[in-house]
Amino acid sequence: MSEPIEKKDRPVHLAARMAQGEQFSTLFREGMALVEATAAYLDGPGRSEAKSLARPAALAYATESMRLTTRLMQVASWLLLQRAVNEGELTFDQAKTEKTKVKLSIWDPSHEESVASLPSRLQGLIDTTRSIHEQVLRLDQLIYNAKTPEKIETENPVEAQMGLLRAAFDTKR
Repeated sequence: MSEPIEKKDRPVHLAARMAQGEQFSTLFREGMALVEATAAYLDGPGRSEAKSLARPAALAYATESMRLTTRLMQVASWLLLQRAVNEGELTFDQAKTEKTKVKLSIWDPSHEESVASLPSRLQGLIDTTRSIHEQVLRLDQLIYNAKTPEKIETENPVEAQMGLLRAAFDTKR
């Protein structure tokens, strides 16, 4: 027996599939491991390293470790929320509502000189966090800001492209 036509003809939401597959599982494991590694570093060796820094570098350390912790908590919250959707604990709509509490902000680059004065292990954690943060941000945009299948079906793709061309070549501005 074949599948009903309406299901067969629907577009596949690739972002949702990515957020449920092995790619998400890997991202989840890496993100949570990074949270643990960062906490262990900041509570242990990082604390000792911070005490030996000159005053400007110590201030940079305090600032960057706080920024790092904030970003990691944002990432961990998003990953846990998405895992709850994947495991059926939340619906997509519930997650979308809850997601408003998780503020995934755009990565704000640090002052290069300040970061250069930090211990290399903290610099490495910042770089790794940036990478995972960017992956989560991209996935979030794909999943939660993507057009729904209904919008895709009603949009005229040719008209959308014509609008972009008109905007690009509009010389009346």
